[in-house]
Amino acid sequence: MTKLKLGPLEDDKPVKLTTELPAAVFRDLRSYAEILTHSVGLMTRTEPAKLIAPMIERRMATDRAFAKARRNTLSSHLGHSVHDAGQETDATMDCR
Repeated sequence: MTKLKLGPLEDDKPVKLTTELPAAVFRDLRSYAEILTHSVGLMTRTEPAKLIAPMIERRMATDRAFAKARRNTLSSHLGHSVHDAGQETDATMDCR
């Protein structure tokens, strides 16, 4: 059995996005969908377009540089929020 990085796809409400793929990428995507359909044992054919979101999601989930940058961005935003909130609290205390 082929061990693919994607498993069965979840049914989720999509956001419509239009994009263009090079023909070679689409052919590979179509082949991947066919292999996935057979390896998971599905009766209906997997549409190649349904693979794009899980592939991007998987890529982002395993990209260490992205995860680190995301944590840094998140913590810097939280740091500002906490700092700003602290200043508001101090100002409120001074008014009493």
